[in-house]
Amino acid sequence: MHSTATLEVSETTNQKELQRSSTVHSVWRTSIRYTIVTTVLLGLGYPLLLTGIAEFVFPHQANGSLILRNGQVVGSELIAQSFASDRYFHPRPSAAGNGYDATSSGGSNLAQSNAKLAQRIQGDIDKLEKENPGKPVPIDMVTTSGSGLDPDITPDNAYFQAPRVAKARGLAEAAVRALIDKHIQQRQFGLLGEPRVNVLELNLDLDSMSK
Repeated sequence: MHSTATLEVSETTNQKELQRSSTVHSVWRTSIRYTIVTTVLLGLGYPLLLTGIAEFVFPHQANGSLILRNGQVVGSELIAQSFASDRYFHPRPSAAGNGYDATSSGGSNLAQSNAKLAQRIQGDIDKLEKENPGKPVPIDMVTTSGSGLDPDITPDNAYFQAPRVAKARGLAEAAVRALIDKHIQQRQFGLLGEPRVNVLELNLDLDSMSK
């Protein structure tokens, strides 16, 4: 009798161990399958689907909003470039790397109370006031954007620079201001953002006008 009970307990224990082993293997198989399926669907399928839709619906934006001149890429609508010559409109100051470095996007992260930041801004204001006496300096002429690569400036910023650009190129200031008017982009959908001017596009048209 005792031997029979022991045998039954042993068989029950073996059955439980087999069930436990089967459950563990089942969990592993499910986990592996789930990982493979989600990787294929979300890691490959979903990005490829969105890329295909973007290429079909918004091909220009999907490829980096590149600007071409004579078949050559001269820049992007989305990334600022450094223009130092008086003959060109200048973008906002940049703290990205050594300035306008697309591989090192970012701001200075200096607080408003930081003495270094205050000195830099005041120095820029003093310089700009000499360039255009009696006119208030637009704030975006002396402050950097969060990315350091903001491609746009405010219309006030562009108008402030118009006398310098016109003088450097021997153009009538009215003609330069008219070119700025042409490049002012209004708020998206009439609600989002602020009126702005893309610096690279403006400078490219400025070169065309000066030829």
